[in-house]
Amino acid sequence: MSNFLYLFRGGHEKYTALSQEEKQAHMQVWGTWMGGLQEKGQLLDGLPLADEGKVVENRGEIVTNGPFAEGAEVVGGYLIVTANDMDHAVEISKGCPIFDYDGNIEVREILSMNP
Repeated sequence: MSNFLYLFRGGHEKYTALSQEEKQAHMQVWGTWMGGLQEKGQLLDGLPLADEGKVVENRGEIVTNGPFAEGAEVVGGYLIVTANDMDHAVEISKGCPIFDYDGNIEVREILSMNP
């Protein structure tokens, strides 16, 4: 088993256009999906990210407000899941509610720093 990072991108525009009731219903879908992963022992961690942030460059000599990427490129949150391999991690991701709003998931294996 290995750990994989899901980076959630996009979907923000469609989500922000929802009514408050629709947003709450959508968050319940997320809770159900993540709860299922947790029940199977596949969910290790994960949270949404704030829209605001800072970009630090050149060892801190340059600090700017950001990120200012295209809406579809902004990372809105993450999960860390455990899976047998990359194919399994991709298969697990297919049930994610982000696809309901045209978002996408970047799936990356988390490597060890130890040789």
